[in-house]
Amino acid sequence: MATASVPVQTDWRQEWFEIEDATYLNLAGQSPMPKVSHRAVIAALELKKFPHRIPDSAFFDVPNRIRASIAKLIGGKAEEVALTTGASTGMAAVAYGLNWEPGDEVVTAKGEFPMQYTTWKPMEAREGIKVKIVAPRDRYIAAEDIIAAMTPKTRVVSISHVRFDTGGMIDAAKIAAACHAQGALLLLDVSQSCGAVPMSVDALGADFLVCAGYKWLLGPFGTGFFWAKSEHIARVRSGPFYWMATGGADNFAALATNDPKPGRDAKRWDAAETANYLNNAAVDASLEFVLRAGPDTVLAHNHNLIDFMFERLPKDRCVPASPLEHSLRGPYGCFTARKPEGTAALYERLRKENVVTSLREGNIRVSPYLYNTERDIDRLISVITA
Repeated sequence: MATASVPVQTDWRQEWFEIEDATYLNLAGQSPMPKVSHRAVIAALELKKFPHRIPDSAFFDVPNRIRASIAKLIGGKAEEVALTTGASTGMAAVAYGLNWEPGDEVVTAKGEFPMQYTTWKPMEAREGIKVKIVAPRDRYIAAEDIIAAMTPKTRVVSISHVRFDTGGMIDAAKIAAACHAQGALLLLDVSQSCGAVPMSVDALGADFLVCAGYKWLLGPFGTGFFWAKSEHIARVRSGPFYWMATGGADNFAALATNDPKPGRDAKRWDAAETANYLNNAAVDASLEFVLRAGPDTVLAHNHNLIDFMFERLPKDRCVPASPLEHSLRGPYGCFTARKPEGTAALYERLRKENVVTSLREGNIRVSPYLYNTERDIDRLISVITA
């Protein structure tokens, strides 16, 4: 008689070095490095000790694997991916690369991550554009708020997929449809979702994605990516570019020294030293881990833990500061003290007891990962209720 198969349960905690002196609930701030990535960095350091063992192909093999992994993660193409030092690089490429007319509008949201304003506000003086900052009609910014603010002059909507301060997740597809109906473009910052929320660039409808690598991609600082839809790569003006983005750069014996041109892919926006042995060795291994675990696994796990937290929060002292519906919330959740002036004190109490969270825009942000369990949430609750 056939027996039913039992799913294999993975103890993801074994993939990390144990954090013995703290309860770490701050992956949205910075990811701990998985063991597999740490091993990759050590191996890269060994190669640097003996550089005669590094083949020329090593300058391209690791970056190409990273591009392929990112493309698989977002449902795009490897040639649409540039490897950057963070999300800001891609934002700047779009800001400098589009042909602007005075009065063109860029629409973003109130309370966005500062990168949105440090990218677009200087362009008002430089190009004569107008940055429209949209406030939510209800508690959290919604697609309808952004769409209502668009006008025929809107060229770009630039917004986070998941908000850094509330965990609220925007309906990107609805915004994309409104953009494309009038010839506008959607630039989406997926730093707080990519790797922890299943996504497809086709379903999102975005024209550009930017992402930091040190959060849900489990990479180190100084990593990230910029994705540009194929049809936009040739249309966005190219600026100075990394020499390894030229055609034929993989042949070190015959480099293009006379008027080199960038290739017909997103490599033209690669950060210099794409073959960074340490950072890219780590993010290469981390991305393989992210793909193996699966964003769907991460999101389901985190939704369960955040739901558990919201259920256990003392109602007389704390209130949720994130959407309760899963469809409207990314991979983490936030709360405040019932009296706003008590939130900072509550955060400091958690910090003193080595329960590591983030304080963002008056909200305590709790961002677990696969290494966290209900026991960690119990620890957080015990400190709050002490």
